[in-house]
Amino acid sequence: MLPDDTLANVLYVDLSKKHFRIDKRQDLFDKYIGGAGVAIQLLREECPEGIDPFDPENPIVFAVGPLTALFPLASKTVAMFKSPHTGNLGESHCGGRSAVAIRMAGYGAIVIKGASDIPLYLAIHKDQIHFRDASSLWGIGNSFTVGRIIRENEPEPGLRTIMRIGRAGEQLVSYSCVVTETYRHFGRLGLGAVFGSKKLKAVMVSGKRSLPVSDKKEYKKVYHEIYQEAVSSPVMKKYQDLGTAENVVPLNKFGGLPTKNLKEARFDGASEISGETFAEQYLGRRLACSHCPVACIHIAALREPYEKAYFYKTSMISYDYEPIYALCSMLGGSDAAAFLKLMDRIEALGLDVMSTGVVLAWATEAQERGVISEKETMGIKLGWGDYTAYMKAVRLIVEQPNKFYKALARGVDRAASLYGGDDYALAFGGNEMPGYHTGPGAHIGVLIGSRHSHLDNAGYSVDQKVLAKKQVSPEELAEALLSEERWRQILSSLVVCFFARGIYKPDAVSKTLRLAGFDIAPEDLLSIGEEIHKEKYRFKTREGFSLDKLRLPKRIFETLSPTGKLDEKFIRKTIEYVKEEMSRSPGRH
Repeated sequence: MLPDDTLANVLYVDLSKKHFRIDKRQDLFDKYIGGAGVAIQLLREECPEGIDPFDPENPIVFAVGPLTALFPLASKTVAMFKSPHTGNLGESHCGGRSAVAIRMAGYGAIVIKGASDIPLYLAIHKDQIHFRDASSLWGIGNSFTVGRIIRENEPEPGLRTIMRIGRAGEQLVSYSCVVTETYRHFGRLGLGAVFGSKKLKAVMVSGKRSLPVSDKKEYKKVYHEIYQEAVSSPVMKKYQDLGTAENVVPLNKFGGLPTKNLKEARFDGASEISGETFAEQYLGRRLACSHCPVACIHIAALREPYEKAYFYKTSMISYDYEPIYALCSMLGGSDAAAFLKLMDRIEALGLDVMSTGVVLAWATEAQERGVISEKETMGIKLGWGDYTAYMKAVRLIVEQPNKFYKALARGVDRAASLYGGDDYALAFGGNEMPGYHTGPGAHIGVLIGSRHSHLDNAGYSVDQKVLAKKQVSPEELAEALLSEERWRQILSSLVVCFFARGIYKPDAVSKTLRLAGFDIAPEDLLSIGEEIHKEKYRFKTREGFSLDKLRLPKRIFETLSPTGKLDEKFIRKTIEYVKEEMSRSPGRH
């Protein structure tokens, strides 16, 4: 039995019937720890095979872990659902206060099914669950405004999170996101659209209580060790000083920064959009997720004059490496102020910024090549670095006034299937590419990753640390990627920020878990991680995913990477080895 057995509480909510229940699922938390491990089991239990992602029975699962609210950097919430963007596993992680709020409310997981007949938001105050009418919030153009209204109208009995969608989610854009605490997101794979399909405008969770530990003296000792490592680590200091935006200049020098829809991998304007430039000219404040001493969230203060008056508007806009890549180098733009304005618009609408940038990049090249014309774009002339045009296009992607913008609202795979240009439609497994053209590891990692994300297995890191120095075989690369992804299942079951992966190694994880009531040896963690990974693949396969069907955009073979030109045969062999490995390792049942 866990010291805090409320972790095993799962809140099941039915939006159709406006009903809820709380079940004790000790079986899941004992076996799969929490977070991703528990979430994939709940998804497999609750999601009918082959269901349409917008069907009311497609569940939304939120899950946290045993280290949440106990140890530093265990600050993420895992969301799982069937993705409307890829048609298979949807998994997204979010920081902010959501994880600690869910734990303080007395839950380890929340499962939401059904669909409301009217717009509503859920207000979860510990064991008091309210279905609030959100008709007056539906259609509000800015997700920030929605958060403020809910914040002002709900009581505040403790730590609180407000997870909400913007117009993009209401309009079922397949890569719309869910915004929390203004600057954090369940960003990828379309959770916002699943919210929208259920007429669910927001989920507010609050709670306040204390968590027991098995040995208070040892807890203080281990806590202090992790805290000191977090605040003194050079890697963590990098995240505090410049944030992930620090990666712009090194990746550009390395020749791995995707530029103009990956026509190039170096960007002449990189210094103008670097982490150093943003820190010197725009940085307004730093923020941290709940229970994190690092504060990697960097907020720009954009000061704009009002017309014909000596007054200024100051907007606070979050920036990171991925948004900078997606809306700057990928679009051939180096105007930092214009980037921030576009970023602010995308955030307010509730779009995934990475997919939006790649979609706009494909559309720009398609128009440049004559594949589409101003007839499709409704008079907009898309051009590299033209932020005025991109601002207009983003609005139309959400409004979807014609067939072309309806296609863009489904992503580059959909648009290219209708209009052509799939050679330079940069999506992998149906998800738009992240900001790395560092070598084969980056692209293979996203292709084979359980959620088609650069954070699945850090293939870009393998490129920079290994492939840039020596040749490896397809088997060696596959093993490196699989090994990393399987360990990350443990981190995302705890749920620990991946930035802290150098701190939460097997021995440290086993120590912290013991204090939270789990007796798991370091070597056993690895087998649990492998099983969770395989459970995700079982779900993906059940929903039609196949490694044999993966599309490789020709563009990645045309543009030189730091490891040279990519070899399609090498990539195919690596994928084939992954397929064999997944089929011959049965995992536990």
